[in-house]
Amino acid sequence: MTNALSKLLETNDWLMADGATGTNLFNMGLSSGEPPEFWNVDKPDNIRKLYKGAVDAGSDIFLTNSFGGNAARLKLHNAQGRVGELNRVAAEIGREIADASGRTVVVAGSVGPTGEIMAPMGNLTHEIAVELFHEQAVALKEGGCDVLWVETISAVEEFKAAAEAFALADMPWCGTMSFDTAGRTMMGVTSSDMVKMIGKLPNPPIGFGANCGVGASDLLRTVLGFAAAGAEQPIISKGNAGIPKYHDGHIHYDGTPALMADYAILARDSGARIIGGCCGTQPEHLVSMRRALENTPKGDRPTLETIAEKLGAFSSASDGTGDDEGSARRTGGGRRRR
Repeated sequence: MTNALSKLLETNDWLMADGATGTNLFNMGLSSGEPPEFWNVDKPDNIRKLYKGAVDAGSDIFLTNSFGGNAARLKLHNAQGRVGELNRVAAEIGREIADASGRTVVVAGSVGPTGEIMAPMGNLTHEIAVELFHEQAVALKEGGCDVLWVETISAVEEFKAAAEAFALADMPWCGTMSFDTAGRTMMGVTSSDMVKMIGKLPNPPIGFGANCGVGASDLLRTVLGFAAAGAEQPIISKGNAGIPKYHDGHIHYDGTPALMADYAILARDSGARIIGGCCGTQPEHLVSMRRALENTPKGDRPTLETIAEKLGAFSSASDGTGDDEGSARRTGGGRRRR
């Protein structure tokens, strides 16, 4: 399928994605518990600032402010009837900023989890999940997104429902899961499990990978797991800017621009081709990441020891695969630098 993201991947060895949505909006005054999607309509200039901050910092891809824009999540705020409006406007503002950038910038429609537990463990059926994701996907498409981007998913069943919904919407897509429990997602999925799942999807994503989680070290261990499992599609790495710490009444991420520069290089050398940040990642981090990626030659695949030395210790001894001393530690090989 011809689309802006696929075209960029054909001519670039790596692309830089954006950083955090919530962190940057909280810095603009978003209150805890306030749905950020409401700002698409109520404070559109703040959303323009969010998107433009990523573009000006060098991002080739940015995600729309629509992470919690499905009906199940919006129902918590009595806004389940506003799915079309809030997602469409999120994408329209994104299209405006991307088109004004003077270069090709991909607008990715962010689609977060439903917030419900999939059957049989929970009450959310596959059919309802597809319906929820499809409604959001159609609105993001109408607003002008280049691709859809499901993120922070824990369950294989929910990931598959999103994939089916995106096929119904006739949209290219990317997808990431969050590996935040000793190398597994909350629902027990490992990096190798995800690679196998992607390989069986009737409409596979353009790229897939990991976002959020515990910290940058853990996320890169998962990226190494994708590469070791023989991932065919481009790997996505969107790690948090350090570790969250409670300070003066709010959550602060301790990752510096220098640390995120190291992370970006290690992500690329680990096998990722789409590299960005998640929680805590601000424009100053992205600027440092872009500069490092452009000016540091491609290196060998890093060992776990190198990752821990540069980014900090892992949160657990296990990578989730049961092969902690295996192929994820191997070094060598890689694509030429961009």
